[in-house]
Formats: sequence, C-alpha cells, structure tokens
Amino acid sequence: MMREVERLKKAEHRTRSELVREALRTYFALAARFPEEKPTAADIRALREGRREFARGETVPLERVLRELPSEPHKTLKKAARRTSAR
Repeated sequence: MMREVERLKKAEHRTRSELVREALRTYFALAARFPEEKPTAADIRALREGRREFARGETVPLERVLRELPSEPHKTLKKAARRTSAR
C-alpha cells in the first residue's frame, strides 16, 4: 500500500497526510452509509453449505440463476406532490 500511496502522492502532487485524510473521510462516509450487519446463524449455515457445495464442484452458471429469478417489474415510487403556495 505504501508504494501505491507514494505513486499517488507524486502523480497528484499531494502530501501523504492529504491522501490518508481523504482515504479516512471516504472510509467513514461509506461506513456510515453502509453499516455492517451481523450475520444470523441461518446466514452462516447457508454460507458454509454453499462453500461445501462449491468445493464438491456443485456450481450453477450465473445465466441459469438469472433465468430462474422471478421477473417482476420494478415498482416505481411516485414523487410527492409539490405544494403550490398562493402568490
């Protein structure tokens, strides 16, 4: 990572501190928008079973999975009616 930081530092004519501050700001902003969720016991069991299936070579092509998904149209949300003020 240090090599990449040094490369960016030179390419962007910035200090290491500036790059690190920007990286941390980005990290904190993303962490706030996408908080980590703790997996349930069922999630962990499903992941373990999926890993075992993969290790046995029991895989399914993505195209097949996509074909088998229900094809319900997306519901669009209507915009809230704008309030018009009397002038």
